[in-house]
Amino acid sequence: MAASQNDVPPTPVDAGPAGFGPRFAALMIDWAFCLLASSLYADPFTVAWPAVALLIALNAVCIGFFGRTLGMTLARLRCVSYVDGAAIGLLRATVRAALLALLVPALILDGQGRGLHDRAAGSIVLALPKPPRG
Repeated sequence: MAASQNDVPPTPVDAGPAGFGPRFAALMIDWAFCLLASSLYADPFTVAWPAVALLIALNAVCIGFFGRTLGMTLARLRCVSYVDGAAIGLLRATVRAALLALLVPALILDGQGRGLHDRAAGSIVLALPKPPRG
């Protein structure tokens, strides 16, 4: 039986939809990394597209295969399939990353905090619980 859009996806224990703040922080970390890396071969003040292309590629590969980017790891976030909680794969992650690079789709959120880029890719970003101290 297929899940409808209103069904809650299976998630790791204690994980819930991520808020805007941690998602924005993760994006800024990834963006800073991409600006720094692309500045090794292009001046980001003169040519902006290398950093954007790197952000799309980084997001597509890291989220497609691992469910998180460097920024998402530091912010304790994970991007998974909305339907089954698995990795979304390279194709869906590329669609998500391209729409994220446009920024506006990421700002239009639904009740679960999913942007248009998440809805198009069939994904959801989850906030992972902090590990227990011990």
